[in-house]
Amino acid sequence: MTTVTRSAIAVLCVIALVGPAVAETPDADPDALQILKRMTDYMGSLQTFSMHTENTYEDVLDTGQKVQYNYASSVVISRPDKLRAERMDGQENQVIVYDGEMLSIYERSHDLYAGITAPDNLDDLLHFSRDVLDLVPPAGDMVLTNAYELLSAGLTSGFVVGKAVIGGVICTQLAFTTPVVDWQIWIADGDKPLPVKYVLTTRDDPAQPQYIALISNWNTDPLIPAGFYEFKIPATAMETEFVFFDVDSGSVE
Repeated sequence: MTTVTRSAIAVLCVIALVGPAVAETPDADPDALQILKRMTDYMGSLQTFSMHTENTYEDVLDTGQKVQYNYASSVVISRPDKLRAERMDGQENQVIVYDGEMLSIYERSHDLYAGITAPDNLDDLLHFSRDVLDLVPPAGDMVLTNAYELLSAGLTSGFVVGKAVIGGVICTQLAFTTPVVDWQIWIADGDKPLPVKYVLTTRDDPAQPQYIALISNWNTDPLIPAGFYEFKIPATAMETEFVFFDVDSGSVE
């Protein structure tokens, strides 16, 4: 049976985890935590939403040199149990569909597809992706129902950096640290406090590689056509197995 590269599943890179949970410390500025909580509360209130991301991640070579890679993703989510995303990476193009029962991936560039039985809700799907599929994409405890709890756990510091303009959007920039990663997030001001950029720096690697995401084209009430979350196997596609993409290194195991 053919196998599909781990990049096929890496489209989930717009939705997962930033670090291990340990006791929260008082060193995080309450103002920064309040802004973060306002964002997660707002995100948690959205039943359906879509977004586009432009992503850059660094691979550290054996020589110590860092090489950057880029890809774009578009994601549509309907709570509690629907997700459809597309990843564009040069000539590569992958589609991932989660319908509440199955997680399916189609790699258009090679006409391959794979599927696996998945949990029946988005929260458990994300944990399943991490714990079972060995997929730890940096970015979105934002979509989990306990997002604030996860994002604020383990912080050793946090503060408000100040105002910034990202893609024409006025934002407040926050910076946080944990024992494993440093991360920054830019959150839109106004009545829709959505994330528009974040940067994650790995602390436990001497080279300190980074992951950077620019998030745009937010739609908090997208029109979802009938059958949008159904995965229909293309007539010519060959079934394949899952092999998983290492987001931290860009490598295939």
